[in-house]
Amino acid sequence: MFDRHSVPLVRTAMLAGVLAGGIACSTSSVPVPVPLRLALVTHAAFFSQETNQNPPLDPQVFVRDASAPAATGPQNIRHVAGIRNALLTDPSAAPIYNANGVLLDGFTLGSWLGARGDVTIVPAGTMGATIVVTMTGLRPRGVYSLFENHFDETPVGFTPLDGSGTSNTFTADAQGSARITVTAPHVPTHDNAVLLVYHSDGMARGTERGPIGVTAHHQLIVRIPQ
Repeated sequence: MFDRHSVPLVRTAMLAGVLAGGIACSTSSVPVPVPLRLALVTHAAFFSQETNQNPPLDPQVFVRDASAPAATGPQNIRHVAGIRNALLTDPSAAPIYNANGVLLDGFTLGSWLGARGDVTIVPAGTMGATIVVTMTGLRPRGVYSLFENHFDETPVGFTPLDGSGTSNTFTADAQGSARITVTAPHVPTHDNAVLLVYHSDGMARGTERGPIGVTAHHQLIVRIPQ
């Protein structure tokens, strides 16, 4: 599956490899228009398209499957026996789990994949860029952080969207909505994406995302178009 959104994402021509929590690909650096508004898509859909997953799946959340052995998934995330990576065609009411088999409380697969949002990027000269991220369908009172992907690095790098990890973390409101404004240290290009990370343990880690698939889960993403 790709996401139900129609978004201005540009598929990369080649994949240099897939490592834990990232997709390595060929890119070029092109400044963004002023201002630029982009729709976020599920990370599961983005990942599945970029890496040609068949069937499409979420590499960082899991569903119960008594026949599934312990294994390592497509992002080198090791999971315990009795669960497997959630397929995007699994029942929407299915509970989801982390790689250790711990329930991601407050989510079904449908609600996890049902998050929505958009990103507006306004270059601010020598101050970098003002980035406004608006989201709905998050876990009510859930703890999240905004990160930036660096596809020009191998493996793909991740840094806090604010550059410092001091203002990129937030708590969704009681309805599962949030509107966050971040001052980024530079204007993102096609080498970058804006990434939403859910912290299932309720703890942010500043400049780090946390253990991917265990307490940190990529939920939404948008790559800057060429």
